Amino acid sequence: MSETDAAVHADATARSALRRVVLIVAGLNFGYFFVEFIVALAAGSVSLLADSVDFLEDTSINLLIFLALGWPLARRAMAGKAMALVILGPAAVAGWEAIQRFSNPVAPQVIPVVLASLGAIVVNGTSAWLLVRFRHHGGSLSRAAFLSARNDVLVNIAIIGMAVLTAATASGWPDLILGCLIIALALHAAWEVWEVSEEERLAAKALAGEEID
Repeated sequence: MSETDAAVHADATARSALRRVVLIVAGLNFGYFFVEFIVALAAGSVSLLADSVDFLEDTSINLLIFLALGWPLARRAMAGKAMALVILGPAAVAGWEAIQRFSNPVAPQVIPVVLASLGAIVVNGTSAWLLVRFRHHGGSLSRAAFLSARNDVLVNIAIIGMAVLTAATASGWPDLILGCLIIALALHAAWEVWEVSEEERLAAKALAGEEID
């Protein structure tokens, strides 16, 4: 086998391994989205509700990587737009919940929030561990997936800190303020996914034009 053939084979093997990993990470994030979303509603926590949206964001990023390694640009663009809209759904629910709380912030139940956040740390930490060896392979999306999982652990720790502050003050304001910050991050993430998909749509259109010429 020539050096070129060996390099091609190694790249194909790495891409195959990356696709398996991002699919596992997407599954983990999608599954825990429902866990955190349900606990957030039951505990009355805006910040935990907003954080559940982040699991959809990570699901979308990892699915985009999976698709990006096998689909043409036009189909990737359509999938990206659909994923951006998926992120906006729960974000809108969290945003509406936050708006309703501003007139009378109610302190969330602390123990469910802490337990759900600890579970989120396990999921995000596992995701970061799985992605760490691929952060320089597969382009900017794979690096973004790793950094997102790593940074999400910090957000989960912040939510636990918020829960401790809530227990000490019996105030709903820490939860509401942190929740609004996380919602803003989720909306920004949805916009970024939409922008990337739009760039891919334009690139596919330009490529199709060149083929016709």
